Amino acid sequence: MLSRERVPADMIVGDTDDLPSNESTATPFAAVLEERLSRRGMLGLGVAATALGVFGGFRARTAAAAEAEIPASSLTFKEVPHLLDETMHAPEGYEAQVLIRWGDAVLPGAPAFDPLKQTAEAQAKQFGYNNDMIAWFPLPYGSKTADHGLLAINHEYTDPHIMFPGFADEKAAYKDTTKEQVEVELAAHGISVIEVKREGDAWSVVPDSKYARRINLLNSETLLSGPVAGNDKVKTSADPSGTKVIGTINNCAGGWTPWGTYLSGEENFHQYFSGATDAPIHTRYGVKGKPEYPSWGAHVDRFDVTKEPNEPNRYGWVLEVDPYDPEATPKKRTALGHFKHENATSALTADGRLAVYSGDDERFEYVYRFVTKGKVNMEDRKANADLLDEGTLYVARFDADGTVTWMPLVFGEGPLTAENGFNSQADVLLETRRAADLLKPTPMDRPEDVETNPVTGKVYIALTKNDRRTPDQVDAANQRFNNVFGHIIEMVPPTVDGKVDHGADTYAWDIFIRGGNPGSKSAGAKFGPGTSPDGWFANPDNFVFDSQGRLWVLTDGFPDFDVADGLWCCDTEGPARGQTKHFFAVPKGAEMCGGAFNSDDTAIFLSIQHPAEDSMYDAPSTRWPDFKDDMPPRPAVVVVTKKGGGLIGA
Repeated sequence: MLSRERVPADMIVGDTDDLPSNESTATPFAAVLEERLSRRGMLGLGVAATALGVFGGFRARTAAAAEAEIPASSLTFKEVPHLLDETMHAPEGYEAQVLIRWGDAVLPGAPAFDPLKQTAEAQAKQFGYNNDMIAWFPLPYGSKTADHGLLAINHEYTDPHIMFPGFADEKAAYKDTTKEQVEVELAAHGISVIEVKREGDAWSVVPDSKYARRINLLNSETLLSGPVAGNDKVKTSADPSGTKVIGTINNCAGGWTPWGTYLSGEENFHQYFSGATDAPIHTRYGVKGKPEYPSWGAHVDRFDVTKEPNEPNRYGWVLEVDPYDPEATPKKRTALGHFKHENATSALTADGRLAVYSGDDERFEYVYRFVTKGKVNMEDRKANADLLDEGTLYVARFDADGTVTWMPLVFGEGPLTAENGFNSQADVLLETRRAADLLKPTPMDRPEDVETNPVTGKVYIALTKNDRRTPDQVDAANQRFNNVFGHIIEMVPPTVDGKVDHGADTYAWDIFIRGGNPGSKSAGAKFGPGTSPDGWFANPDNFVFDSQGRLWVLTDGFPDFDVADGLWCCDTEGPARGQTKHFFAVPKGAEMCGGAFNSDDTAIFLSIQHPAEDSMYDAPSTRWPDFKDDMPPRPAVVVVTKKGGGLIGA
């Protein structure tokens, strides 16, 4: 999710106020650096940097020598320049088509979008707001069809200041929205499932599809499943069983399973709840009576914790949805932990179980992995129906010797006992953050997406930024204080009998990319050789891999440096490893989200979230994508293809 605070590009030392409760006690950087310098070439990444101020710096050389040294990338498109304007930009030779926008029809009977006559009933049938994660599911199930499929799409949050007219400023919009407007916002959250088809060179949404679905926060039923289901701490006056939850909230990134279901991560659930209690679980998750949406609790009792203190505990999970069955009730898989899930990316272990990676998207929070107890049955889809309800959740510690250790969060083991307030595995999962604190994992620089390379099996972590890390909190995995640029970590699981083992207790790791301008020594950037002045980026947020194993990086926060957010990509192996190239730029005020290839990499679907969020409805900084005076800016999904056909990127 977009951080609403802007960071000056020339800031050197971060603000140390308001540090989180799990403040790092990491080894001072000088000691870490000395230790890492003794390790040469780990993971093929070369010798560690020689000083904080010159990480990855470009050395002076003649133009002829530089050209001769630039390795050839497998990516052959002409880069989009760094820019910031009112529209989107794809490379020459590519076409970007708007596929579906906020307010467009999803369900049969949906009315035409009218921004001046919005109702919750209409919005519940229309495409929701602030589309984020996208996953592609070919039709029919089990096929590799590339021109016909389903898209499952998250709707993360709402922006009342550019959804509704008449507000004087952003603060008023969040504070003074009416009950009717709040209900529209509730209906605009959640998930959309749409059917899409390609005919010739054009993609379109199939109208009145039997698969079409809107899961919203207004009236859609979801189920709590796994160890926490029925626990006293998730029971409310509306649901004394502790198993039935209205909808899903702040759905950011996610993933999919080998049996064709969609995993949606509930992220910043804390910001919706007004009121405050002294419950430690509320404090650790930021439910402190200072919601970003104060009017919600004023109009809807379940968003006031003084009236429903357990309601926040029912969000912050991973939701599993079957896109092929619109009648199947979505389930919140509580065994995967309770925190601000940015994503839920799955990969098989060497013995056939399923691992699911997640980042907890907040400064100084952790990286997690869940491993199922049972094995995936690739022959019987129904046999996997509740596979995610039983297994082990782990949290990561990154050591300076290049080892990452996965530490189990299991009731009764180590400090996770009644002495520390845990009386069951349900308690451990409900208070995942506090349980993890006791194991002393590595506090990270806002861990967001965690994705696996389908070719190599390596795992990549997006660390968007942490402008509050101080010099004494620097560690091996988070090498810069006041890290306003973000970085990417690469993890390498071991192999067992030729299979990458995503269930191993330890992996190897190193820094893959450090964001920022490589031409500035103070930035401490690191990119692959030959990265152009338009190829570098800041604030990596999400990833998608193509079938060749190339990494595509989506950013959130590059406008802090007067460059539009967008999409960059690079080889992860070979001579041009880490040489990033700029493929797509979003309009002003927008963030680049989502990212999903079709089955043969001839199309990529992208979410453009919150265009013109830096302005107000009545005077938007852009009216993308309609560019009509009677239409506000509208979040939308676009599909990018190569003119004349062919693989995206090459």
